[in-house]
Amino acid sequence: MSSEQAHRPDVASAVRVVVKVGSSSLTLPGGGIDVSKVDALVEVLAAARDRGRQVVLVSSGAIAAGFPALGMARRPRDLAGRQAAASVGQGILLHRYEEDFARHKVTTGQVLLTVEDLVRPKSYRNAWSTLGKLLALGVIPVINENDTVATGEIHIGDNDRLAALVSELIRAQALVLLSDVDALYTAHPSDPSARRIQRVDDVEALDVDTSRSGSRVGTGGMTTKLEAARIATASGIPVVLADSGDALAAITGQDVGTYFVPSTRRRPRKLLWLADAAAPQGEIRIDVGAVHALRDRKASLLAVGVTEVHGDFQAGDPVLVIGPDGRTEGRGIVSYSHDEVREMRGRSSAWLAREMGQGASREVIHRDALVLTRRRRPSADKKPAPTGEGPVGQPAPAGERAAGQTAPAADRSRS
Repeated sequence: MSSEQAHRPDVASAVRVVVKVGSSSLTLPGGGIDVSKVDALVEVLAAARDRGRQVVLVSSGAIAAGFPALGMARRPRDLAGRQAAASVGQGILLHRYEEDFARHKVTTGQVLLTVEDLVRPKSYRNAWSTLGKLLALGVIPVINENDTVATGEIHIGDNDRLAALVSELIRAQALVLLSDVDALYTAHPSDPSARRIQRVDDVEALDVDTSRSGSRVGTGGMTTKLEAARIATASGIPVVLADSGDALAAITGQDVGTYFVPSTRRRPRKLLWLADAAAPQGEIRIDVGAVHALRDRKASLLAVGVTEVHGDFQAGDPVLVIGPDGRTEGRGIVSYSHDEVREMRGRSSAWLAREMGQGASREVIHRDALVLTRRRRPSADKKPAPTGEGPVGQPAPAGERAAGQTAPAADRSRS
């Protein structure tokens, strides 16, 4: 790889940076805070702020810091136990941050968020305003998932995803993901043939083994970090995944870890919200012809391609679009309620015009309100780049080809 590729000027020059650190990079293997690790991280972030950079820290570690203080022998698995540990550990962790940053004459501010805070318009605006003001005042916000009050939100990858959403929220210029894994590899790091992937041009085209990558004290595995990278790069934000011990090199754009190239075609903020933060209110299942129309022709979803409707949604709600193989094809803002879509499913545009009038919308989901999350199969002559030497990709599963070999949804009807 050339030195030009290895150097990351967009990361090095980023003024507003989000740094996410995982539990295992802050705590001891058996739980509790690892003071030396926290001290080292704080020194790097304080120095970055002193050089004029605006730093937001998304920190895991509350549960891992808290469960030993409650006399628990291991990280709790039940929701109530995790929430209790988070309640205690959040205070312990924040106190450590406050003391360490104070030695560098840096003020910190605690911000607890859930994904819902980044979905509701009023909460979104409040979070944006608060974080912007803190950064303008030279404060380093310390953000964590609000584990104490969250319910289904406490699961693998919350803070990885949260860091990416926060990066979108504050319009960050770089996202640095720090963990106990020093990079993305072509195979599991324990495999002797595994090679570090230095640069990824397309997160969704990766062909790597992300299994067995979770930490003993944290909940985030490599899969969740790739999802965070996908979210951020789609917003035009470069991402670096690196070992927490390489924090200084990562934040200054050196050749450590794995660098994810930002997209040059940023989606509108409405679609970013739809793809990454909005909670689906239902599911619309479609046939192979509709899959072909959506993915290959960039068409709107018509009623004729709908086979099943699940959930209790209203017009304007976000829903999942599910293909015939059960995999999610995308997310969209539906034009009709669940009852209306059930009545319309499988019907042709001619039938809709007769029954609902010529002025009725034909689209169940308009293409401008649809985000596809499952990729088209690359052309046969487009082969993956060599592993470890640039972008790493894989063709889509062979089964996806079937969608493109059937008649378009608009050509079929049960009317």
